Amino acid sequence: MRVIAGKARRLQLETPAGSTTRPTSDMIKETLFNILQQDLYDAVFLDLFAGSGGIGIEALSRGAKYCCFTDNNKDALRCIRNNLNHTKLADQATVYGMDFTSALLKMRDERRTFDIVFLDPPYEKGIEVTALRLLKEYGLLREGATVIVEASLKTPIEETDGLGYRVDRVKTYKSNQHWFLTEGE
Repeated sequence: MRVIAGKARRLQLETPAGSTTRPTSDMIKETLFNILQQDLYDAVFLDLFAGSGGIGIEALSRGAKYCCFTDNNKDALRCIRNNLNHTKLADQATVYGMDFTSALLKMRDERRTFDIVFLDPPYEKGIEVTALRLLKEYGLLREGATVIVEASLKTPIEETDGLGYRVDRVKTYKSNQHWFLTEGE
């Protein structure tokens, strides 16, 4: 896995061993960032369920101002920190090594807000619904914020109904999908 574009372009990234994380392929990452490119510059980004940190690091490399990374897996946290140091982007990041509910609560207490949120929770466990609810409930989204949910193809977009988000786009790939949501219905 590597950084595709921006100031850390072509740098290789470490990924956690095993199957607990699913690194996003270069093709999907390129598609995702082509969609986000107009909103990325100077944005504050949240990479929730960050794994190796590849999505947040790509965002920083392409012009995001700051990124918070969250994961509770020891190997993933080591990878995120190593990758941030390797890409020389550590000074633009905060890493939360805890479960996502505790991390979101801590961010609320720190009065953090985000322009773009990428969440890639374990598939088919309904975690995305809890995360979307807490992002709004805790006031972590700036006005007009974009939230991208990576979900399995089996997960219906209707899970977002009644959560206070507008579905702007659904991008389907061979093995998963991205939901592009904006706060407000």
